[in-house]
Amino acid sequence: MDNPASLRILQVMKTDLIIVGGGLNGPALALAAAQAGFTVTIIDSLPVDTRKRRDFDGRSYALALASTRLLAGIGIWDTLRDKAQPMLEIKVTDGRAGEGPSPWMMHFDHAEIEEGPMGYMVEDRHLRRAFLDAMGQDKKITHRANETVVAQSSSPAGVTVTLASGETLEGSLLIGSDGRKSGTAERAGIKRTGWGYGQTAVVCAVQHEQPHHGIAHQFFMPGGPLAILPLTENRSSIVWSETDARAVELIAMDDAAFLTALRPAFGSFLGQISLTGARFSYPLGLTLANSFIADRVALIGDAAHGVHPIAGQGLNAGLRDVAALAEVLSDAHARGEDIGGPQTLARYQQWRRFDTATLAIATDTFNRLFSNDNPLLRAARDIGMGLVNAAPGLRRGFIREAAGLTGDLPKLMRG
Repeated sequence: MDNPASLRILQVMKTDLIIVGGGLNGPALALAAAQAGFTVTIIDSLPVDTRKRRDFDGRSYALALASTRLLAGIGIWDTLRDKAQPMLEIKVTDGRAGEGPSPWMMHFDHAEIEEGPMGYMVEDRHLRRAFLDAMGQDKKITHRANETVVAQSSSPAGVTVTLASGETLEGSLLIGSDGRKSGTAERAGIKRTGWGYGQTAVVCAVQHEQPHHGIAHQFFMPGGPLAILPLTENRSSIVWSETDARAVELIAMDDAAFLTALRPAFGSFLGQISLTGARFSYPLGLTLANSFIADRVALIGDAAHGVHPIAGQGLNAGLRDVAALAEVLSDAHARGEDIGGPQTLARYQQWRRFDTATLAIATDTFNRLFSNDNPLLRAARDIGMGLVNAAPGLRRGFIREAAGLTGDLPKLMRG
């Protein structure tokens, strides 16, 4: 006779959408989908307390103007606006550390477009808390924190997911928002194409004496680009792409040695600098899912595409996935279609795959063109930057691209 104490009765939870990944794109989609009337369960491998830490750890994001429109549309931008730093200008230069920038440059000013700042810098801690607080207030969203998926299966009737806790979820559609090594994509049989760059990004933040005036700087050096991105309160976010070997050395240094290494590249235009928050590093490469969809499965964000941070478009591309998928699902539901059916998912893939492939090619080409010290290539790129800067029409096009205002924008990004 079975021991009743050893029996587990597991209920099956039913929901419209199951989202795997609690970082940034997953919560954004959960809020957009709930706003469209869908019930959503989001599965996050990290505990809530970890996600909601208040201390600044050095991580920040460059949000294009179109992305902030999405955040406004799902109801969280008002809580972030006062903590966000507008990006009013972008200066792109070429050179070597310690020698100063080349006289040839590209200068983009938000005053050349009518819509406002090209974007905003927002700290990771503020963005995550805003997402978590908003999800906690929406009754259509169930948040399974500190939980992982161990199995998934699809059928004509729906998708079934099994969690490590033993709980079973059933829904119409499974969305993978679980990063470049997406378990959702792997379990769905989706392969990936990509390669590494032999580069690692070192990410941190600095305090400086002089105000940055909302200007973002991108300085191309032989080892990789250095981005200096304005934060609030005389601080800037640093994304320093270097060779893998050099990045290992930079991360191993104490703070004083790291600042000594950074200063020749950073320059003195903001006065004395000091570190604030921690340092992080992550390897750089290109990775594209061979398909963004499978049977009752869709991929968003890094699970679908991971690109070089050279243009700061990684999160913005993911949020465009979010807006596009939310719109496709809402339109399908209004027509009485199966939101997880092949025709619905094909429309999402058709909308997003070409755009992300184009972004991947562009970032890959820019990185290969600029991350070297070949004198002929250096001369060609410097002249090219000078020509773009001298042509108002081209310059305005680059500004609108940086603001995320080009292409077939989803409704949530139109403002």
